[in-house]
Amino acid sequence: MEGAADSRTTTARALRILEAIQLDPGVSADALAARTGMSDRAVRRHVATLRDAGMPIESSPGRYGGYWLGRGGDRPPPLVFTRLETLGLVMAVLDGHHAAADDADPAGAAVGKLIASLPETIARSAATVRRHARAAPDPHAARPDAAITATLVDAIAGHRRLALRYRTAAGHERTFEVDPWAVVVRHGRWYLACHSLDVGAERSYRVDRIVGAEAMAVGIVHGPPDDFDPVDWLDRHLGQGWPLRTHVEFDAPAAVVRPWLPTAAGTLESSADGRSCVLRGTTNNPTMYAGEWLAAIDVPLRVIGGDELRAAVARLAGRLGDALT
Repeated sequence: MEGAADSRTTTARALRILEAIQLDPGVSADALAARTGMSDRAVRRHVATLRDAGMPIESSPGRYGGYWLGRGGDRPPPLVFTRLETLGLVMAVLDGHHAAADDADPAGAAVGKLIASLPETIARSAATVRRHARAAPDPHAARPDAAITATLVDAIAGHRRLALRYRTAAGHERTFEVDPWAVVVRHGRWYLACHSLDVGAERSYRVDRIVGAEAMAVGIVHGPPDDFDPVDWLDRHLGQGWPLRTHVEFDAPAAVVRPWLPTAAGTLESSADGRSCVLRGTTNNPTMYAGEWLAAIDVPLRVIGGDELRAAVARLAGRLGDALT
C-alpha cells in the first residue's frame, strides 16, 4: 500500500510539472521549483520521468533556458487538468445535461472516461459530485439530436445552405431551405438562427424539432445582419410574431426598466422627455407575461393592451388580493 501511495504522489507531482510547462512554455527549472514547492533536483527528476513516459518535453540550457512541450511527432500535447478544473467541468456538464450522471448516456460515458483517466487525487472530488449530486431536470428543456446538431454547426462553419425537415408543434412535417447563421442555447432549448428562403425572412427554429438536415452544395446568400449578436437576436426574435399584442407604460426611464425585462418581452422605447417609457411586443402566454415579467418590475406601470394581457393582470391582482382576505 505504501508503494502504491508513493507512486500516486510521484505521478501527481509529475503532472504538476507537466501542467506548469504547458501553461508557461519556456519556464525555467528554478521557476518550476518555486511554483511546485520542489527542489531543482526533484524538478529535473520528474522531467526525466515524463520524458521516459513519452512526453515530448524539450529544453534549452543556460541562464535563460527553460522547458516547453514539443509536438512529439504526430502525438498531440497531453491534456492536464487540475482538481478544480475537473470539478468545474463535471459540474457544468451535470448542470446542462442532467443525464450525464448515468454511464449509459453518451455524455455520461465521456465524463466517466475523463474521470477514470485522471490521477485519483485530481479526480476524487469530481467523481464524488457525479456520484452523489442529484439534478432536477428542467421540464421545459428539449434535447436535440446530436448528429443533426453537428450537421447544423458544420454547415454554419462552412457557410453552406441547409435543407431541413421540420416537425411543427402540431406534429406537421415541413421541408424548406435556409441559410444558417448560428445555433443558440437559451433556457434549456436549442435554436437555429437563419434566413428562410421559403418565407424570405429571418427565422428561428427549435433544433429538437428538426428531424432531418442536409448541407447543400451551394453557399449561403443571405448572411446575418452586420451587428448580429446571436443571443440578442434570438431574444428579440422570440418576442415577435406571437398572436397577442402587448402595450405597457412605465413611470420610469427606460434605463431603470430595461434590466427587469427579458429582450423577448418586446421593444422598450423612451418618452420624449426620457422620464417614462413604453413597452410594445407580442406573446402567446399572457399569464406568464403578467405573472413572471410585469409583476417583478418594481416601478409604477399601466397595462394599455391588449385585452388578453389586461385580463391576465386582472386575474393576478384578484388572486393576490384574495390571499389577504
